Amino acid sequence: MRELEGKTALVAGATRAAGRAMAVELGRAGATVYATGRTTREHVSEVGRATETIEETAELVTAAGGTGIAVPTDHLDPEQVRALTERVDRERGGLDILVNDVWGGDRYVRWGKKMWEHDLADGLRVLRLGVESHIITSSYALPLLIRRPGGLLVEVTDGTEEYNARYREPFYYDLAKYAPLRMTRGLAVELEEYGTTAVCLTPGWLRSEAMLDTHFEVTEEDWRAGCAKDPHFAISESPVYVGRALAALAADPDRGRFHGQSLSSGGLAKVYGFTDTDGSQPDAWRYITEVEQAGKPADTTGYR
Repeated sequence: MRELEGKTALVAGATRAAGRAMAVELGRAGATVYATGRTTREHVSEVGRATETIEETAELVTAAGGTGIAVPTDHLDPEQVRALTERVDRERGGLDILVNDVWGGDRYVRWGKKMWEHDLADGLRVLRLGVESHIITSSYALPLLIRRPGGLLVEVTDGTEEYNARYREPFYYDLAKYAPLRMTRGLAVELEEYGTTAVCLTPGWLRSEAMLDTHFEVTEEDWRAGCAKDPHFAISESPVYVGRALAALAADPDRGRFHGQSLSSGGLAKVYGFTDTDGSQPDAWRYITEVEQAGKPADTTGYR
């Protein structure tokens, strides 16, 4: 199905994990996708992973049936973002879908530290990467998005609005992951008169490349072996799941009913009927709340 044929998408932060999967699934639906990020085949960003590049993401988009265009971009540099949006404007005349997935702050988060114990420079870097980058991107890209009726803005975070209402220590991570939810609410008000839908989207427990090979020392093919280290890992999901969530949302002519809302891959699977790569429909945030944080033994029955 090529429901997004002729549509133009910008996925900011598409080098790996959820960003890459969302770019690829938009391409599978026929979209032209500008994939941005800082790691290229010639340059490795501060994230420190050379194994995924934006060129590879663009190639995967094209292989899936779309048109992938890699544009190296540091989304904390306003001039680079300006140049990116000017290129999109020149080549495509506007945007239909903007996905704000820029992150890269995990290496600076000091888990288990109180706010005053956390290194200040690292904490501020977390906020720059997780909040300022989104603001800069929206500032330059939204004028292209509102030019066309029916545009879609997707802020990406970790956690639903309900889940993130609680404090998610440490302090800087909590701020960085709640900010996209608040940005969505504010932009929903400002974008309403243009017919643009704004939502915040979260994956569940994401099996990103780093989660697999660094934290659990497994691959996507044998990911269940990671349950020996943490039995609750059984609720985890592949990046493809949130990619399919985005593609289904973008292709829905009635997506405006979600304007201003917090959405999850598991929640949208119930609406649209798509599955993860194994054919299941993991509902991670409900599981995390009702099972893991409730101190119950790991059991995904009824949750995937």
